[in-house]
Amino acid sequence: MRSALPKVLHPIAGNSMLGHVIHSARQLDPQRIHVVIGHGADAVRDRLAADDLNFVLQDKQLGTGHAVAQAVPFIQSDTVLVLYGDVPLIEVETLQRLLKQVGPQQLGLLTVELDDPTGYGRIVRDVQGKVTAIVEQKDTNEAERKITEGNTGILALPFARLGDWMSRLSNNNAQGEYYLTDIIAMAVSDGLVVATEQPHDAMEVQGANDRKQLSELERHYQLRAGRRLMAQGVTLRDPARFDIRGEVTVGRDVLIDINVILEGKVVIEDDVVIGPNCVIKDSTLRKGVVIKANSHIEGAILGEGSDAGPFARLRPGTVLEARAHVGNFVELKNAHLGEGAKAGHLTYLGDAEVGARTNIGAGTITCNYDGVNKWKTVLGEDVFIGSNNSLVAPVDILDGATTAAGSTITSTVDKSQLAIGRARQKNIDGWKRPEKVKKG
Repeated sequence: MRSALPKVLHPIAGNSMLGHVIHSARQLDPQRIHVVIGHGADAVRDRLAADDLNFVLQDKQLGTGHAVAQAVPFIQSDTVLVLYGDVPLIEVETLQRLLKQVGPQQLGLLTVELDDPTGYGRIVRDVQGKVTAIVEQKDTNEAERKITEGNTGILALPFARLGDWMSRLSNNNAQGEYYLTDIIAMAVSDGLVVATEQPHDAMEVQGANDRKQLSELERHYQLRAGRRLMAQGVTLRDPARFDIRGEVTVGRDVLIDINVILEGKVVIEDDVVIGPNCVIKDSTLRKGVVIKANSHIEGAILGEGSDAGPFARLRPGTVLEARAHVGNFVELKNAHLGEGAKAGHLTYLGDAEVGARTNIGAGTITCNYDGVNKWKTVLGEDVFIGSNNSLVAPVDILDGATTAAGSTITSTVDKSQLAIGRARQKNIDGWKRPEKVKKG
């Protein structure tokens, strides 16, 4: 990777490769997850620490068999599933099929058919088609190199046999390493059946050793996620220009245009439309919401039939009630807009409570920060805020009040009052414009 970041922490869809593997493992409801760590151990532990994870240090990287051996003393379950931290796209359904193969006299091995198996260990079978061994690429002979069935390294096995197999591993091979794959031949010799399963998609078992492979996994993940959304009733204008980086829940008849990124936990209800070049993060979009082009929504809740954009920015703590409208170049932070309230243009509302049907004119800002503390602006229902207003918090503007354009409002405006907070205009006769001074 040519990076200071440990390989397994490099991200796919906003989560580390190892994070994806752990997420899949958790869905199998395991008794315990043991994570064998070596290079960058502290960084891996710090990033992913959780109550259900047991981190096991492998001081020396002496092969896959040696790695598993480090975890054996901590295992207490009857069945062991071995996964790899740089193989992030493995599907839970594939692992469930593999686990069904395990019994006291049988283990499960995940293999894959490849057009070009270079780099993979080869699955060696006898004339009856039964698996007899796995031969690593560097140890293959000419005949074995022609085998197209490759070993993924993922296997499920009875724990009662594992300790014995680990004790019999040898590093007498081209790499001088302890290969986990050698237990396949041991199992056959001990009379066990090696049952195989294959993924539906070969990319499930593809690892990443460089940035190019990482990008290929990223795009495959995104296309797969896009297919799942489309199956749930979402129209993607172009699945190749769409990214998910988190958990997304969708309704039906949702339309998502190009270059949209969904991050964190996002809920999108029926009939939502998201325009091009938008980022939606940790937000909820209720039925019929419209997000117009180039908008950034984070930590917000948008009520039924509300809309935002183009070029709107809704920051954490923002709530739009039903049919509220936020227009172009409007920024909201910790602001609550009531039903049908409008902020159409060039406005900043921070730490604000805005009542139903209130209209906020272009160029309005809430002056919510005094350099030390944040203060709240409260606007009642049916308030009309003129253009280019500065609302200096803390301040209340009550129901039905109006503020004149260009005003700075510093104190309470009572119900139905008109507030004018600007200097009186003065016109000066005979004004002479300054002339440009000649230089030199």
